[in-house]
Amino acid sequence: MKLRLPSYILVLLLCLLVVNCAKRGTPTGGPEDDTPPKLTSAEPEVYATNFNTDRIRIYFDEFIKLKDLQKQLIVSPPLDASAYSITPQGAASRYIDIRIKDTLAQNTTYTFNFGQSIVDNNEDNPYEYFQYVFSTGSYIDSLAVRGIIKDAVNRNPDQFVSVMLYEIDSAYTDSVIYKQKPTYITNTLDSIVTFNISNLRAGKYLMVALKDEANNYVFDQNTDKIGFVDNVITVPSDTLYELTLFNEEVNFSFGRPAHVAKNRITFGYTGDPKDMKVELLSPKPAEFQSVLLKDTAKDSLDYWFTPFEADSLQFRVQKGAETKDFTVKLRKLAPDSLEVGLNQKRTLSLQKRLAITSNTPLVKADSTFISIVDKDSTNVTFKTIFEPQENLVYLDFEPSYSQRYRVNILPNAVQDLFGMVNDTLSFNLATKSPSDLGNLSLTLKNVQFYPIIIQLTNEKGEVIREAYATKPQQEYYFEGLDPGRYNIRVIDDTNKNGIWDTGNFLLRKQPERIRYKPGTLELRANWEYNDEFTLAD
Repeated sequence: MKLRLPSYILVLLLCLLVVNCAKRGTPTGGPEDDTPPKLTSAEPEVYATNFNTDRIRIYFDEFIKLKDLQKQLIVSPPLDASAYSITPQGAASRYIDIRIKDTLAQNTTYTFNFGQSIVDNNEDNPYEYFQYVFSTGSYIDSLAVRGIIKDAVNRNPDQFVSVMLYEIDSAYTDSVIYKQKPTYITNTLDSIVTFNISNLRAGKYLMVALKDEANNYVFDQNTDKIGFVDNVITVPSDTLYELTLFNEEVNFSFGRPAHVAKNRITFGYTGDPKDMKVELLSPKPAEFQSVLLKDTAKDSLDYWFTPFEADSLQFRVQKGAETKDFTVKLRKLAPDSLEVGLNQKRTLSLQKRLAITSNTPLVKADSTFISIVDKDSTNVTFKTIFEPQENLVYLDFEPSYSQRYRVNILPNAVQDLFGMVNDTLSFNLATKSPSDLGNLSLTLKNVQFYPIIIQLTNEKGEVIREAYATKPQQEYYFEGLDPGRYNIRVIDDTNKNGIWDTGNFLLRKQPERIRYKPGTLELRANWEYNDEFTLAD
């Protein structure tokens, strides 16, 4: 027997079916595509030998595009940008075309490493580190070397560091890094500090790392960081090589002088200005005076002089055996006038020496026109120490915690080269209380070398405090530190000069070693912090 439903029930069921179908048909976009493109074929095929065509076409299973190709693509051995072209760029395609526009070296394995530049058209999923490899000879070179990149000063190395191999042959000289492209190259790109140079032939090589700012495959001392392996490396090798990047000290050279004020001429330079001399060759009055001071803000020396009538002045500049003559045309300019201040403002540090500063060269200081008074109106005993080369007058005394000081500087306290004296000046300074500051007691372990420099730096790498040790010590105590985050590092002072020294490629000199304590120290106010640093071998 057949069951018959009332018509109104049929209508209701039909409406529910329509609504349910409408809900199921609403598009949701589906799951996000996270699958990278895949290579389907290549003409010639990957790892082709006896390569003799001027076109390569690489096919993928979906539409792709090229992203940041100039930064990501590494061709080894290096080719000039004019030697090949890659299309399409800026448009989606299922293939990549490489056109070879120059003659390739014979019997050589070439690698086009695309890094992460090949991405799918919709979601930018990268086909990571795809390499197209071919050989103009009868076989593919298959050897490789690998290693890690470090930085001499910074905790983390730069991104996009090039690692280069130069073949040691009869034409090799150390100057090759300044003039020629390497035999092989790779790059750490933007995500890793390790490197791998593949498809090498057996041989002996120089290994160099460059933070190549101009991306021209040669070392520019003025802009590039460099790292190198001390000895010649032999391929094949299973050694994990370590290269430490550093900025070389720039070779010294003279800059052109400039007349910047009626009583001042600046002499620019690059490199270390130590022992640089400036001599006026032009005739000058009997009462003529001059002072040469380092500009603290620029790479220049300020030649201060008592002005006299002249259209131009002739100078001889000397550093060591190198000399150069300059003619400086004088302009109608106003002189720099004396401005006096202090090297600290408002807050007085218990560790930094207080000093009177001047924008013009000082020649005399008289302590009888200077006084320091504390918050109880008691005169503070101090000693003046005039340092002409620093152009500072130190006010030497021992400030106390939780104290206020008023520094009074009366006229004639200081006098500059031009006979100008200061006006009446008054400065208010205060020291912090112990509860506003923190202290650090640091113990070092596994110290294999002395002397060492122990430094506390802020997160910008600026040195806040340091200690020097020539022999083992129970602890290193840093008192009166401002609350904040600190890094702790230890420098092996190899040449025992009290400062960190960088390296030099031509001298085969590595930078002095710096080791950072893992992590960051967060020091709070009113803390007595005890820490321990075990140095790695």
